[in-house]
Amino acid sequence: MLRGLRAPVDRRARLRWLHLLLGAALLMPFQLLTTSAVATAGLADGDFGLGTQLLAFALALPLVAAAGLLPVARSLEGAIARTLCGATGEVLATPADSWSARRRTSLWFTLHTLLGGVTGALSLAAPPAGVLLLLMPLRHPHAVGPAWTGPVAEHPWTTTLLGLAALALPVALSYAAGRSLARLAPRLLGPTPADRLAAAQRRADRMAERNRVARELHDSVGHALSAVGVQAAAAARLLRTDPDFAATALAAIEATARDAVTELDHVLGLLRDEDDRAAPHTLADLPALLDRTRAAGAPVDYAEHGLRARTLPGTLSREAYRIVQEGLGNALKHAGDAPVQIRLTARQDTLEITMANPLRPPAGPPTRAGRGLAGLRERVALLRGTLDAGPDDTGQWRLTARLPLGSST
Repeated sequence: MLRGLRAPVDRRARLRWLHLLLGAALLMPFQLLTTSAVATAGLADGDFGLGTQLLAFALALPLVAAAGLLPVARSLEGAIARTLCGATGEVLATPADSWSARRRTSLWFTLHTLLGGVTGALSLAAPPAGVLLLLMPLRHPHAVGPAWTGPVAEHPWTTTLLGLAALALPVALSYAAGRSLARLAPRLLGPTPADRLAAAQRRADRMAERNRVARELHDSVGHALSAVGVQAAAAARLLRTDPDFAATALAAIEATARDAVTELDHVLGLLRDEDDRAAPHTLADLPALLDRTRAAGAPVDYAEHGLRARTLPGTLSREAYRIVQEGLGNALKHAGDAPVQIRLTARQDTLEITMANPLRPPAGPPTRAGRGLAGLRERVALLRGTLDAGPDDTGQWRLTARLPLGSST
């Protein structure tokens, strides 16, 4: 109960009061403009009394609503509402990009200035009046007070109650108006269902692009590092006994590293949203990839059926190269110099890629696995194909990808 009594004057309530006073400050230029217009039109009384101010206030609100249509109003009001009003939920901090958002911002801006103007006026006028009413019972019997105190001057208990009410009125109004604005902020300044759908689509696009870059890095640079590791180990092992093979392995390391730099430049171009600096590899580049793998000491048995008689789409050829590259990288990483068998078969409507190598226990410490196969599954899924990977009954690791020949991304 004590907490409920403190709510109208706690820190959040004070911040919301400042938020309302800021609304009054934002209203002031419009109020001055309409006051001058009323005076110029001869509609003002001599001393710019309450009637004139109320008329100017009413005329200022349409101008406020028009200003709220400006795109920048949404970002400013959204930031202020989160900071001072304590608005919960999604509140946009970016300029409005649709007329629906602008209209809702205009309504919010009008309410903010309207309630802020009333709260500001009462915050200035009510406390002095309340103090005066509380002090009236203590004044000299023959003292003359303001004219508006005449009806209650003869009843001290009435002036005390009215004085307390005058002091409490700005607090109560500020608390109620602040809570109301905080509840309305997500509706008027927050995203619409269309905004949320567009934001979700942007997040999905960013995630898809990140996955694409991760696949490119893993399949190209990751394969190159695996090949270089195996080639370097083979060269070091046979440097004294078979210098010719060691020289071949070192030349393969140089070629693999050069190719990896080209691949990395291509991936960096994707990250920078640039045009591809280098054309991605296709199945036409497969012989060079196989030669570098053989230079690492891993025998590769490659055969193809029906490919030369078919013209494969560019996207399919690029993705097929990546699938073979990733399969060779996995073989080098997990089976070392074990022989690898690769078969590419083009049927009437399907390109089938089959790779097999003996299962061997890892020679070094275990490495985290799964990213390569996950990337392959994503590639194959984008091409509307199927992928099977795992050990078979003959003690070999077998990877089979079937891709429709009409695939495109």
